[in-house]
Amino acid sequence: MAQPLVKKEDDRDDEVDYSPFLGIEKGAVLQEARVFNDPQLDPRRCSQVITKLLYLLNQGETFTKVEATEVFFAVTKLFQSRDMGLRRMVYVIIKELSPSADEVIIVTSSLMKDMTSKTDMYRANAIRVLFRITDGTLLTQIERYLKQAIVDKNPVVASAALVSGIHLLQTNPEIVKRWSNEVQEAVQSRAALVQFHALALLHQIRQNDRLAVNKLVSSLTRGSVRSPLAQCLLIRYTSQVIRESTNDTQTGDRPFYDFLEGCLRHKAEMVIFEAARAITELNGVTSRELTPAITVLQLFLSSSKPVLRFAAVRTLNKVAMSHPMAVTNCNIDMESLISDQNRSIATLAITTLLKTGNESSVDRLMKQITNFMSDIADEFKIVVVDAIRSLCLKFPLKHRSLMNFLSNILREEGGFEYKKAIVDSIVILIRDIPEAKESGLLHLCEFIEDCEFTYLSTQILHFLGIEGPKTSDPSKYIRYIYNRVHLENATVRAGAVSTLAKFGAMVDGLKPRIFVLLRRCLFDNDDEVRDRATLYLNTLGGDGAVVETDEGVKEFLFGSLDVPLVNLENSLKNYDPSEKAFDINSVPKDVKTQPLAEKKATSKKPTGLGAPPPGPPSTVDAYEKLLSSIPEFASFGKLFKSSAPVELTEAETEYAVNVVKHIFDGHVVFQYNCTNTIPEQLLENVTVIVDASEAEEFAEVASKPLRQLPYDSPGQTFVAFEKPEGVSAVGKFSNMLRFIVKEVDPSTGEAEDDGVEDEYQLEDLELVAADYMLKVGVSNFRNAWESMGVDFERVDEYGLGPRDSLAEAVNAVINLLGMQPCEGTEVVPPNSRSHTCLLSGVYLGNVKVLVRLQFGLDGPKDVAMKLAVRSEDETVSDTIHEIVASG
Repeated sequence: MAQPLVKKEDDRDDEVDYSPFLGIEKGAVLQEARVFNDPQLDPRRCSQVITKLLYLLNQGETFTKVEATEVFFAVTKLFQSRDMGLRRMVYVIIKELSPSADEVIIVTSSLMKDMTSKTDMYRANAIRVLFRITDGTLLTQIERYLKQAIVDKNPVVASAALVSGIHLLQTNPEIVKRWSNEVQEAVQSRAALVQFHALALLHQIRQNDRLAVNKLVSSLTRGSVRSPLAQCLLIRYTSQVIRESTNDTQTGDRPFYDFLEGCLRHKAEMVIFEAARAITELNGVTSRELTPAITVLQLFLSSSKPVLRFAAVRTLNKVAMSHPMAVTNCNIDMESLISDQNRSIATLAITTLLKTGNESSVDRLMKQITNFMSDIADEFKIVVVDAIRSLCLKFPLKHRSLMNFLSNILREEGGFEYKKAIVDSIVILIRDIPEAKESGLLHLCEFIEDCEFTYLSTQILHFLGIEGPKTSDPSKYIRYIYNRVHLENATVRAGAVSTLAKFGAMVDGLKPRIFVLLRRCLFDNDDEVRDRATLYLNTLGGDGAVVETDEGVKEFLFGSLDVPLVNLENSLKNYDPSEKAFDINSVPKDVKTQPLAEKKATSKKPTGLGAPPPGPPSTVDAYEKLLSSIPEFASFGKLFKSSAPVELTEAETEYAVNVVKHIFDGHVVFQYNCTNTIPEQLLENVTVIVDASEAEEFAEVASKPLRQLPYDSPGQTFVAFEKPEGVSAVGKFSNMLRFIVKEVDPSTGEAEDDGVEDEYQLEDLELVAADYMLKVGVSNFRNAWESMGVDFERVDEYGLGPRDSLAEAVNAVINLLGMQPCEGTEVVPPNSRSHTCLLSGVYLGNVKVLVRLQFGLDGPKDVAMKLAVRSEDETVSDTIHEIVASG
């Protein structure tokens, strides 16, 4: 009778499981390995030693070259034993030791002998080991045996050869591709695993040939696949063919859809589920196509097997994201899964119900979830919280019960990520549902009274400072905020001081009371807290009188910083203290690295009078200094924007030229960065002749030629155009590089006196609307949108026509406008039929612009878009709509 696990004093808490490998040391095991050399081998003892060696290898123990070689040679002597169990252990240890090429020869003959043995177990394992340890040269010698093994009557041998072929395809594909006929024959095998492995290998051989894959799927879908595993593989390959065919054709018919639907009636559960999942994941799947798959998954929900219930509810959960109405018929079955013993199943059931439920079922669901939340881990709770937030946004009238539920679980025990998910959800609900603002803010105030996470406390205080002053009774939040000054760490205290100051600035009636509290903060033991209190008292008016705070002061203290911090830092470092105060408006708002053609010899300097700087300017600030130093352009005013370089020549051509577009209010300057890549030539008097016949609003006013362009020394030539002031004129410019070329003596490096005038055609250059827009982001789009106001808002709808996907339409509009996406809204979730994208930027003339784009699929491929623009100038709002309408 087997002995039970040893227990210490029969106490279950102190139960100890003793491992047979406890205390194993490498040195001792290597000593034991000498048993392999005994004249009379003990198979049981040898197997135990090999097991210990395998344990050490898999625990990450490293063997020196000498140790591994000694073990390997000792193991090879075990081939003389006839014990089948020991032989299998020998195969495993040889695979794990991975002998070097010179050592492989020692064991190859034994393995090849086993590969032609009459014992099937020897043959199968010998094939696996040979494939693992040998290279392509030996494989060509044994290829004949491998082909025979693929069509062997014994399924174990055939599967071993096929699986080895799958691995070998990564290193020696040309050998495996010669086995196509044998693999094709193995696909017709009656053995389930052989058919499965053969189909996998055959597909990998043909995967780069779409026509061959189509033929493979077409032939096998007629019913010649018996193995459930192979059938699952075939369903996946069929789905791939359907996706590729749908992308190529615009017709509504799907090839092979009938095959997928037929698999829903297969006798194997794995095949049924694979087919149902494949149907639900088809691109642009319709409700009619979904119905049979949903019906099958609904049956799985009541299965006695947990794995089937989990698979079904997880698939339905994904379907509910894009087709919630199609899943509503399963709601009754899913409600019974809320009490399922498997918490993963219960969580998925609840989140699916929250996506598909109607308004009348919300209260009932909340009661069921309340009892459920205490039994699951934080990662599952986060999923539930996200689903509740989506449900609340779907049914705003139910915000009270859902907000109460969120506040209750917020006060319970939980980790940071869980609490952050709840706080984020409450914040989103407050922003999107006006009726929920008052109660939501109070819930957050109660939470920070006992919040252990500094990050969450500061985030909530910041949010209170934004939303609290806009409520009907802002004074009720002051107590919660001031409590933080006494009871929290320095970081939270500093945040609380800033929040108090926001209330004082935004609510004039509270200013005297706020100033009393801020004066108390002057004696705080942290310098950051004291500095903030001093700053706010001085800028808001130290007397605390009930007067309206100046808008400029509000903007200075609490407005968003519309310049990149890296630019501000660089400008402050370069600021030379003088009587003239630092001007934040002088800080560039756009940062772009402007690489010139890659330089091979950075130490060389341009020759000739007035040679340009050797390196390109790296920021707009540097560009402005460069342009202002040229007399012809000094009167153009402040530089608004410099574009990224646009290549005008192909790679590896005689002359490399790219252009940077510099935008001024009434002018455009093209900076042509040129590189001479021919060592035997010197170019002089280099200019670019620009034809602006297709840009009618532009008139050339100045140009600056390049005196000399030696080999591999970048230089610049400029052409300036005048345009209507403040107008985003567009057009196409043709460019011709003109120069005098002089031959250079390679031995002396001197150029000839006489030169020949020559020309080199460059690519056309376009000036587009996006060139007049700076990408400047905002930290809080909603607040920026509301503060911008509706005075200059313009809204219109557009049809964008057929598009490959919603994401492609979103990217096209973003690129057309040249604006900065906000809050990650440039990313379109997969299978979405609608999407909202938020953009911000600064238009020519330093006019701030905000854009809200709402996309939706109107039919299978057509995309419709609603465009809302707010800016500081109604002309700019109209211009944005004109750009989209003409784009």
